[in-house]
Amino acid sequence: MIIEHRLYTFRPGTIDQWREKYEREGLPVQKRHLNKFVGLYVSEIGRLHTTVLIWAYDSLADREARRAAMYADPEWQSFIKSVWALDAIQSQDVMIMNPAPSSPTP
Repeated sequence: MIIEHRLYTFRPGTIDQWREKYEREGLPVQKRHLNKFVGLYVSEIGRLHTTVLIWAYDSLADREARRAAMYADPEWQSFIKSVWALDAIQSQDVMIMNPAPSSPTP
């Protein structure tokens, strides 16, 4: 199993608009295609205006195949185009992580 940790930084004042749109339109598409949705988290203390999305996959090959299918979905293409039009996201960092032996399985 691998974990995908996606950190997004937003322009101040735009995170709620993005989150509501994502939860309404983007997340349902991703849940159809991607493996296990671990969670969406919004910063409250520390680095503000950030969210973390976490997904679990069986392997890098599993992630690659699932994301390719999602990118080919016209509903995802429409959503992502509308999200970029919001001009809310300033940066995006993606990490692929291996759980330590003591980590619980999501």
